[in-house]
Amino acid sequence: MKKSLLVLAALAACGAASAQSTVTLFGVVDAAVRNVSNKSVSTNVFGPGYSVKASRTELANSGLSSSRLGFRGVEDLGGGLSASFWLEAPITNDDGATGISSFSRRSTVSLAGSFGEIRLGRDKTTTVLNEEQFDPFADTGIGGSLIIDANETSVSGTGYGSNSTYKRAGNMVQYYLPRNLGGFYGNVGYALHENTRTSASFATAASTDTGRHIGGRIGYAAGPLDVAASYAQNDTSFTTGTGAAAVARPGKVKTFNLGATYDFGVAKLFGEYSRSKDQRDPLNPFTVVPDVDLTGYLIGVMVPIGPGQIRASYSQVKYDFNRVPTLFGVNPADPKANKLAVGYVHNLSKRTALYATVARVSNKNGAGLTIGAGPSFSTTFNGTALQAKSSMGYEFGIRHAF
Repeated sequence: MKKSLLVLAALAACGAASAQSTVTLFGVVDAAVRNVSNKSVSTNVFGPGYSVKASRTELANSGLSSSRLGFRGVEDLGGGLSASFWLEAPITNDDGATGISSFSRRSTVSLAGSFGEIRLGRDKTTTVLNEEQFDPFADTGIGGSLIIDANETSVSGTGYGSNSTYKRAGNMVQYYLPRNLGGFYGNVGYALHENTRTSASFATAASTDTGRHIGGRIGYAAGPLDVAASYAQNDTSFTTGTGAAAVARPGKVKTFNLGATYDFGVAKLFGEYSRSKDQRDPLNPFTVVPDVDLTGYLIGVMVPIGPGQIRASYSQVKYDFNRVPTLFGVNPADPKANKLAVGYVHNLSKRTALYATVARVSNKNGAGLTIGAGPSFSTTFNGTALQAKSSMGYEFGIRHAF
């Protein structure tokens, strides 16, 4: 009798334990020696041909994988239903200045089952999921795609890329398709702006929708092929006028991208096309405020070699200011830039790797994109205006995941 009671108690304990959450501590510690040099040249063809170079060498983090520290857990609710959470914080292990001060990388709670997954909280947007997936550098380190950098960088005072929800959005409600759909996958997300609305909101300076994000993604992966498309709208704002006359007005950045990879075994090919439109809503309906278009593409390759892999990519972006044609003058050429990146990763184990990357960005017509977070371009020298020309960088480091 006593033995039977002990067996029943043990079974009851096992059942209780299986219903409890399993919590995992995880993270990445990544450090690299990095050097970035930015070159500016004079724009006056009749003046002195000045050329100024600004460079910096540093110990940086997140060269191969973004340094982070996180906690995740899942609870089996039975009947194929589960609940989970994910809290992930960025860390700066190069100087130790930033620890778990915020879970700005991801902070979500989810409910999943045969219907898919409902996820609530801060997370990556559908747009950036596509751009990372179809970039051999996964938008990390100095080799990352130029497309994301361009979408987040202001050019010639246009304010393009001023939206804060391009890569990640807070206050988001998402739905992910179940994984058993014959290779099809995707998700949709809506981030609430959480701004206060009043009956006189039309008279306020700032847009009541600023901070809202709406996006969707659909893809298909089978065998060596993986292809996906995404579309998103980020509500933002821009400023017209200066000083006391400055007025904030609403704007929308609409982005479409399409990417694909094909794995031949001896090499994996990457490709992506992206197009964004920064739509302006002027205070005066009779005032023409041109939209700003941004078109970009990327081609890349990943080649396995023993325990390592070679990675390379070429990306290009071009801005279109949609300027109104002038009667007696010629509009200046629109900014554009391209980037070439080559790198090698040597895997010492499943969790530890050594890596090296070199990359170069070329700017034209006022574009000012740099390699990573490099030094600023010089804008003047001896009273002569300078324009961004090129950015060159290299890094080598070590990544350990746990």
